[in-house]
Amino acid sequence: MLKKELSKDVLISYFSEGCKEKKKWRIGTEHEKFGFRKKTLKPIEYNDIEEILTKLSLRFGWKKIFEEKKIIGLKRDNSSISLEPGGQIELSGAPLQNLFQTCIEVNKHQDELNSVCEDLDIDFMGMGVLPKWSRDDMSLMPKKRYKIMSEYMPRAGSAGLDMMLRTCTIQANFDFSSEKDMKKKLMISQSIQPLVIALYANSPFINGKLSNFLSYRSYIWTKTDNDRCGLLPIFCDKDFSFEMYVDYLLDVPMYFVIRNNKYVELNGYTFRDLMDGKIKNLKANYADWENHITTIFTEVRLKKIIEVRGADGGPWSRVCALPAFWTGILYDDEILEEIWLIVKDWKFNEIKNFYKNVRKDGLKANTPNNESLLNFTKKILKFSENGLKKRKFYKEGNNETIFLEPLKIILSSGKSPAETWKKLFLGEWNNNVDMLYKTNYFKVLKKNEKI
Repeated sequence: MLKKELSKDVLISYFSEGCKEKKKWRIGTEHEKFGFRKKTLKPIEYNDIEEILTKLSLRFGWKKIFEEKKIIGLKRDNSSISLEPGGQIELSGAPLQNLFQTCIEVNKHQDELNSVCEDLDIDFMGMGVLPKWSRDDMSLMPKKRYKIMSEYMPRAGSAGLDMMLRTCTIQANFDFSSEKDMKKKLMISQSIQPLVIALYANSPFINGKLSNFLSYRSYIWTKTDNDRCGLLPIFCDKDFSFEMYVDYLLDVPMYFVIRNNKYVELNGYTFRDLMDGKIKNLKANYADWENHITTIFTEVRLKKIIEVRGADGGPWSRVCALPAFWTGILYDDEILEEIWLIVKDWKFNEIKNFYKNVRKDGLKANTPNNESLLNFTKKILKFSENGLKKRKFYKEGNNETIFLEPLKIILSSGKSPAETWKKLFLGEWNNNVDMLYKTNYFKVLKKNEKI
C-alpha cells in the first residue's frame, strides 16, 4: 500500500472507505475462552499455549505468527487465532456470507482445539470472567503490546489488569453502506447493547466467590479506562459523523507506536500530539492511526466495520447465536427502521443507566422507557428472527433462525445465565466454585434452562 501523508481528511477516509454495497456485506465473529488444567483447574500458561498453537499448525495447516521468536498466534485463510493478555485463546473468524458458514467455522475450531488438547489434560471454559483464580495467579503473555498496556492500565482505572487477564467476550462484526447507515447502526447497537449484556450475563463469580453482579465482566470494563471504554455520548448525537469520531480518537491517549519492529511507549500522549509534532523524533504515519484505532474498547466500536462487543463469554452454542441476533437486526433495512423508531428518543443518560442496571439485575431490569427488559428482549428477538427469515439462507430445511434457539431458551427461563450458576453455587455446590469446572456444562443447562 502506498504511504499516505497524514491529514484529517486521510484519517476520516479510513472510516469512509469501509462503506460497502449491500451485496458485499459480511458477518464476522470473534470469541475468547479460558484454558485450564483439568486435574488442578489452574489456568494454562504460555508453555501450554505454545504447545497448543504448534500442534494446531502442524495438524491443521495454520501459519504461525511470531514476535521475537515466540509464537503468539496463527493465521489460516481469512481467520486467525490470537493469544490474549492472560492466555485466553481467541478465534477471529473470517468475514462470511451467512450464519451456516459461521457455525461451520466455530465448530471446526472447537474440533481442532479439542483434538490437540485431548492428551494435554487441558479443557476450555466459556465464561465472562475467570471464576476461581485471582489476578496474582495469572501471567501476562509475551507480547510487547500487552506489556505496555499492563503498565498503563493502573494509571487509567482500578480494574484494567482484570480486564486484560481475567475476562472473555463474544463479538460480532458488521458492514455499513454509507455514513448515514453507519450512524443509525451505531446508535441502535449502543442503545440495545445492555439487552445483550443481560441476555449473555455469565460472570457472577470473582476470586472463587459470588460477586454482586450477574455480569462482573461488564462491571470490570467500567473500571478500566474511561477515555476508551464503555458508551460514547457522540453515538447519540444527531450530527454524528466520521469526522466527529475522528475528533474523539485524536484526543484519546495512545499506548505506543511501532518503529523498526520495536514498540515505542508514548506515556499518554494523544494522537493529536503525534500529528502536531509534539513528540520528539516521531512523525505520525498511517500505520500509527490503524494501530491507535485498535486500542479503543467501547461497547460498540467503529473501524471499517461496526463491532458489537458487549457479550460475556459462554458455551459454543451462544457463539453462533450472537451474530445471528445482530444480523437479523442490522442487515434488514425495515427491521432496522422499526427498532430505530423505538430507541431514537432514548437519551444518553437513560441508556447509560440501563447499561449500569443490567450488569446487576440481568433480565429483571427495565428499559429506558420503563418496559420490562424480559418483554422488550422477546420483542427485539422477534424482530431479529423476522430479519433472518427474510435473508432466505437455508441448509437442510432450516433457515438462519435456528441459531437463535439458545437465546430463546434463556428467555423462556426468564433469567440470565449467571442466575443458573448462582443458584447451583448457593445450593447443591455448597459454595464450591470448583464444581463449575467439573460439571458438564450442557447437562447443567438442560436441567436448569430446560433445553
